[in-house]
Amino acid sequence: MTRTAYVSTYVPKKCGLATFTYHLRQAVHGAKDWRVKDPVIVLHDGETDGYQDPLLWLLRRDCERDYEKMANRINQSDIEVVSLQHEFGIFGGEAGRLILQFIRHLNKPLVTTFHTVFEFPHEPYASIQREIAERSARIVVMNRKAICYLHRSFGIPEEKIVFIPHGTPEPDMERRQTFREQLGWTDRKVMMTFGLLSRGKGIERMLKVLPEVAPKVPQVLYAIVGQTHPEVKKREGEQYRRELQAMIKDSGIERNVVMIDRYMEESDLVRHITACDVYVTPYPGMEQITSGTLAYAVGLGRPVLSTPYCYAQDLLADEPELLIPAEDEALWQQRLVSLLTNEVMLQDVVRKMKRLGETMHWPNVGQAYDRLFTEVGKYGQAIRSV
Repeated sequence: MTRTAYVSTYVPKKCGLATFTYHLRQAVHGAKDWRVKDPVIVLHDGETDGYQDPLLWLLRRDCERDYEKMANRINQSDIEVVSLQHEFGIFGGEAGRLILQFIRHLNKPLVTTFHTVFEFPHEPYASIQREIAERSARIVVMNRKAICYLHRSFGIPEEKIVFIPHGTPEPDMERRQTFREQLGWTDRKVMMTFGLLSRGKGIERMLKVLPEVAPKVPQVLYAIVGQTHPEVKKREGEQYRRELQAMIKDSGIERNVVMIDRYMEESDLVRHITACDVYVTPYPGMEQITSGTLAYAVGLGRPVLSTPYCYAQDLLADEPELLIPAEDEALWQQRLVSLLTNEVMLQDVVRKMKRLGETMHWPNVGQAYDRLFTEVGKYGQAIRSV
């Protein structure tokens, strides 16, 4: 068995990366069928409530010296492989460059999962990602396009990069009707978007399309789920939410829209996604390399419609009819009406999503990571120079 240490934020922090790492650790532990759990190096800003477990090793985000000390602690331990969950924003310093202090002093093989990869990286991100990639024994990406991006931008050999899909919960379709009753959606045709509310996610586009959909699908309900993004709230309060509410009122679609303004624990998010009829990600920007919410919708076997941004293109490559250009409002209207009124068509998409989603369930993802950690632990070595 390969003893692995994870470097990330971690629950109970309300953060997508923290939740991802929690599930990854649980899934790998399940794949190993091993009683002893692996430690997590937990990034924090001084708030340490909930981290009493001795296997949670605390690392102050903005203390440069602590990164070197943590690397030395791992070097002196029985840890065989380090799994770094990388997002630029979670580490200290400009663009998170303090993580370089950790990996420069690390003597154990490093497996880095890049949660963000740019097609055309620029500074200060490029040099940081290049060094992390070069010092890693293996790199994990959740989008096949990222393999080409890393190879082209930094000359990273493609055989060093491993594709493992974004992990998702397994569906519980037997409770779908119960969930719909709990949410008051029993007699509605629900299209849903989830995420921290901010401009640039295409919600306005859906609100423009909805007045054309509603006469053809009177039971339609667009559920816009999630709190306002904290940075947006700091900058402008709830101005954006009020703009959307005014747009809804002016279009006369109040009965066709619900805005659920609260933080969602994962179990609650799974309940909402399971209960919806069609999950939509109408993002106008094309660069997004991963989307946990789209991954969850597919993993839970729900029909999806999306703009063809980077992650959606890769995930839905075999189902191009589910990808719709952001500006093509007529096609959005047509596809939404077709799925929400044609049960045969809807169930066909359900079957396709179930087949695709099976590869993304956490037990399968945990097995893939476990195999990779075992390989690196056996044959890998720390890369000390670049």
